[in-house]
Amino acid sequence: MDKINDKDMQHLRRCVELAEEALIAGNRPFGSVLVSAEGKVLFEGRNEIVTTGDNTRHPEFEIARWAATNMTPEERAKAIVYTSGEHCAMCSAAHGWVGLGQIVYVSSAQQLSSWLAELGVPESAVNLLPIHKVVPNIEVNGPVPELAEQIRDMHFRFHTA
Repeated sequence: MDKINDKDMQHLRRCVELAEEALIAGNRPFGSVLVSAEGKVLFEGRNEIVTTGDNTRHPEFEIARWAATNMTPEERAKAIVYTSGEHCAMCSAAHGWVGLGQIVYVSSAQQLSSWLAELGVPESAVNLLPIHKVVPNIEVNGPVPELAEQIRDMHFRFHTA
């Protein structure tokens, strides 16, 4: 894992805020931000699967859709996706197919699996895999322990409400 710098932390904190917004709206706590190579925030999203009934409404998937429509392949390759949780297999695949650049996440799929098991949540319909199992050549940075506890707390609140 590369060193997380102050700019990364700023974007990751925003992902945590978006995850909290998702939780308050009744959704699972996930939030993501797409940032250009120049450091400009291009897109923000949060999980909407519970309120829409559409299990593909993950913020990372929405980022991939937006990027495919609004960015050149070169811009996508240089962009960074910041997210509160490591991409699921669907989002990893979308990220890879669209050709987005680096992913920086707060909490890992392994951490989420552990938390859900601790809570007794039934296994997901889709295996929680590390990003590299889906997109082997993508640059990935995470988890970030100083923020992961906040994400854990949100998942516990969601599943015990």
